[in-house]
Amino acid sequence: MNKLFLIFFLIFSYSAYAETLNGRVVGVSDGDTIAVLDTNNYQHKVRLSGIDAPEKSQAFGNVAKKSLSDLVYDKQVSVEWEKRDRYGRIVGKVLKSGIDTNLEQIKRGMAWHYKKYMNEQVLQDRLDYLHAQENAHNIRIGLWGDSDPMPPWEFRKYKRKSLSQN
Repeated sequence: MNKLFLIFFLIFSYSAYAETLNGRVVGVSDGDTIAVLDTNNYQHKVRLSGIDAPEKSQAFGNVAKKSLSDLVYDKQVSVEWEKRDRYGRIVGKVLKSGIDTNLEQIKRGMAWHYKKYMNEQVLQDRLDYLHAQENAHNIRIGLWGDSDPMPPWEFRKYKRKSLSQN
């Protein structure tokens, strides 16, 4: 009985801290970062949770940015979030008309499921994102059409290493 109570307490306390940001997307920085203007005209930087899109200087970087822009730019969205990243950006799931934009980026082959942070996702999102990536990879859509796509985290690591050697 105590274990059951503890499980319910953890589930409800976890979701009790979740916040929702509602606003209009006024900027798209890349394939996984947007700017949202709230009803008080305050602009928030939002990093899409659970995904990692190619860097702008990387193959498919500009295509991923355009895809995200087509999905959300100048549209009303809701951002479900629980944390900020080390740059102060809100990290959350972006919903447009109830559709998970983060998941759409993966389905389109415009982003990887960012498995490093998958334990921060609810189980259903984790499974949906994993399945969407497998499907995009299998049908070779978007970046999966490349013969050897490099994940953005490896690209950033390679870039840092190259800069430190110069």
